[in-house]
Amino acid sequence: LGLLYQEYRDKSTRQEIETRRLQDSQTDPEESSPSEETPSEAEPTSTPENKAPPQISLLRNSNSRFNLWQDLPEIRSSGVLSILQPDEIKLQEAMFELVTSEASYYKSLNLLVSHFMENERLKKILHPSEAHILFSNVLDVMAVSERFLLDLEQRVEENIVISDVCDIVYQHTVNHFSVYITYVSNQTYQERTYKQLLQDKPAFREVISQLELDPKCKGLSFSSFLILPFQRITRLKLLVQNILKKVEEKSDRETTALDAHKELETVVKACNEGVRKMSRTEQMISIQKKLEFKIKSVPIISHSRWLLKQGELQQMNGPKTSRTLRTKKLFREIYLFLFNDLLVICRQIPGDKYQVFDSAPRGLLRVEELEDQGQSLANVFILRLLENADDREASYMLKASSQSEMKRWMISLAPNRRTKFVSFTSRLVDCPQIQCVHPYLAQEPDELSLELADVLNILDKTDDGWIFGERLHDQERGWFPSSMGEEILNPKIRAQNLKECFRVHKSDDSQRRKLGSRNRQ
Repeated sequence: LGLLYQEYRDKSTRQEIETRRLQDSQTDPEESSPSEETPSEAEPTSTPENKAPPQISLLRNSNSRFNLWQDLPEIRSSGVLSILQPDEIKLQEAMFELVTSEASYYKSLNLLVSHFMENERLKKILHPSEAHILFSNVLDVMAVSERFLLDLEQRVEENIVISDVCDIVYQHTVNHFSVYITYVSNQTYQERTYKQLLQDKPAFREVISQLELDPKCKGLSFSSFLILPFQRITRLKLLVQNILKKVEEKSDRETTALDAHKELETVVKACNEGVRKMSRTEQMISIQKKLEFKIKSVPIISHSRWLLKQGELQQMNGPKTSRTLRTKKLFREIYLFLFNDLLVICRQIPGDKYQVFDSAPRGLLRVEELEDQGQSLANVFILRLLENADDREASYMLKASSQSEMKRWMISLAPNRRTKFVSFTSRLVDCPQIQCVHPYLAQEPDELSLELADVLNILDKTDDGWIFGERLHDQERGWFPSSMGEEILNPKIRAQNLKECFRVHKSDDSQRRKLGSRNRQ
């Protein structure tokens, strides 16, 4: 394809945003969108049965533009568009997008290897170990992509009406896509090495800048090529979800799509876990070094433990009866480290150290918001430790710097506490939703990184511009600025989004039900 994958992906997601905006402004979500126009009935048609299937070669046709399946000359001249139902045309488009986007992705991978990795000047500058960390197993990833694309292209060339692609996705995911886990798990070291090289080696910086200026790169950065495999494996899962939403229910194609989606989800989760594991281990070691225990020492480092949130809060001095005092000494600073299974309460001491004076298992924490009691007690909540370090119940009255910070702490400390809006997993008929129109990179552990066109249920929101959301396609939760998205106002579109989500994850639901039944037995 003429487009590099970064361009293709950006154009595709922006088109998805515009389509959803148009649907949101309409009263009937079934009305056709610009990207799903059907051809005019006035167009000349011919009977496809009398023709040999035309060849559609994506690898050989490097000048192809960003096409819809129905825009291809072979499709328009065949007359097949006058025979197929609108729903089948939409399904063909969804399958065709998976194929064409893989062709674009392969082109970008090829450029990463031929233009950057195999550059002679760069080879001389980089030590073999640096090159290995920087490019990892990208040659394996590219070989897997080529094999996958050839199989997809062969399927497209079998017939102008694509029979299925999810069976191919399933086979390749099961047999070959483990290379993605290896590549993505290296991401933490890759990013660190790249930053270090830019800082320590002026020659490296100069060569990369010159290579990026080459017209082949179309103004795209070297780092945008390095992150391609992680973006692709995630996007591939969403493309299969899109197909799954369009296949007929209880059909063979639905079964195949569900199987492919399940396997892709396993790979994506393994990729995410690989990235997290690398960074979490280093973070836990760093925290352990900073803690000094005033109470009985608690071992911090554990393979099953990671940091959820850390930060400073103001603790109210004295008993609860002194709430009404209005003195400057009413609160004193404390510092919290909240892990997935443990809370550690500290005071900061000189030398970037923290003295631990209390702790409790996360499952034994309860929170309660105080009613508005004036400015000095705004954003105050009560944290109860049902069993603290001394094996007794303890309460802390804590003040956050803002409403959003207070809510973020309360949700992190007590995750099962009811939020303002109920999550999608409650099977609510309607729930506020938002679509991402600006990408967002999480800055804190309790935040959620967003990609363009992500759709999320709004579980909670604050007056100072933060939203706690649950992404529909993977049920990941976290906070993000409200300015990153646009609320979906049409209740029919929200209901349609939920319905599609339930359908995509119905195999997961049935698995959970079976597991729950076995556990009860």
